[in-house]
Amino acid sequence: MLARRLTDSLYVEAMLLADEARTYFDASYQSGSHGAEIAALEPFDRVLFSCESLKVTTRLMHIVAWLLTQRAVDAGELSRDQVREPSRRLGPAVVSDDAALARLPESARILITTSIDLYRRVERLDTGMSEDAVATSPARHLIHRLSQSF
Repeated sequence: MLARRLTDSLYVEAMLLADEARTYFDASYQSGSHGAEIAALEPFDRVLFSCESLKVTTRLMHIVAWLLTQRAVDAGELSRDQVREPSRRLGPAVVSDDAALARLPESARILITTSIDLYRRVERLDTGMSEDAVATSPARHLIHRLSQSF
């Protein structure tokens, strides 16, 4: 039950962040407050801004795909072995350069760093689901020792 709650919570967080990012990045290319921020950037920084918006989108889509895969396991549509296949693991995300991020508006940096944080949390979960991590889990080892005792 905890795994399902965690999956659902992360899914809601990812979808809310995706909606916030879409709204922000769409508005950035329009006239208005965000559009003025972007228009004030140097040409290179505007390209950087566009690249970072794509990175955010890619991170979030990898996260959502991974979470939907976990939901499929919970629903019995996929087995645990199937989710260990490389095609069902969390997709790679391109790293954002801290020095480059410093050149962007604060509101953009907040969205970008929030997406990076969410990706890293999901990445830890994905890594923890590997067979090696499960086999060496201290908690599983303790449970195994306790079950041997009784």
